[in-house]
Amino acid sequence: MFPPHGFLRRAARLALIIIGLFLLCITVLAVLYRFSFIHPVSTLMLRDTVTHTSYKRQWVPLRHIAPSLVYSVMMAEDGRFCEHDGVDWQALQQAASEDDDKPRGASTITMQVVKNLFFWKSRSYLRKATEIPIALWVDMLLPKKRIMEIYLNIAQWGKGIYGVEAASRYYFGISARNLTPRQSALLAIALPSPLKRNPFRLDYTLLDRAAIIERRVLAAGAYIGCLR
Repeated sequence: MFPPHGFLRRAARLALIIIGLFLLCITVLAVLYRFSFIHPVSTLMLRDTVTHTSYKRQWVPLRHIAPSLVYSVMMAEDGRFCEHDGVDWQALQQAASEDDDKPRGASTITMQVVKNLFFWKSRSYLRKATEIPIALWVDMLLPKKRIMEIYLNIAQWGKGIYGVEAASRYYFGISARNLTPRQSALLAIALPSPLKRNPFRLDYTLLDRAAIIERRVLAAGAYIGCLR
C-alpha cells in the first residue's frame, strides 16, 4: 500500500522546513564570517573536540601568511579562483564526462570551504550537488581574500593538524609568514591527500608537481590579482 497523501504532504513540508533552516543557518554564519575577529572551525575539528581528540590549529590572518603559500595553494587547488563565482563550471563539466563511479576533482577552494565548514568528508554526488549552490551563495557574501583566509586556517594538513600555521610549525619548525617558495609548494601539493602525503616524504612525481607550482607562481602576474 502507498502512504496516504496527508503523510506525504507533511513529510514534504518537514523536509522543506529542515532545508530552509539549514540554508538560513549557513547564510547567518557566512555573514558572521565576514568579520575577521571570528575564527571558524571545520566539522573535522568539531568531531575531534567532541571525541576528545587533540589537534593543533593556530589562526593567522592572511597578511601573516607568506604570499608564496597563498599563491601556491591557489595554483595547486583552484587555478581559476580569482575568475569564477565559487564554482568552476568548466572543471565540473570535465569531471562529469569522466567514466568513473565516484565524483572526483572540480572542487573549488570555495566549495572546499563549504564542505569543511558545513558538511561531512565522504565523497558523494549528493554532497557535491548540495555544495554548488551554497558555494555560489558564499562567494557572493564573502570577499575572495576572506574565503582564502578561512580555507588556509581550516584545511587539514595531517592527522590532528589544521591550518597553515600549525602545518608550517609541524613540518618546518617556522611560522607560516616565513615559508619559502619551495616549502610553500610542498605544503600545497600535500593538500589533496593530507593523511597520505607528507611534505618531507613526497615521491618524485609529486616533487615534480611542486616544482611546476613554484614556476607557475613566479609567472602568475595578474592571474592572482584578487589575492594581492
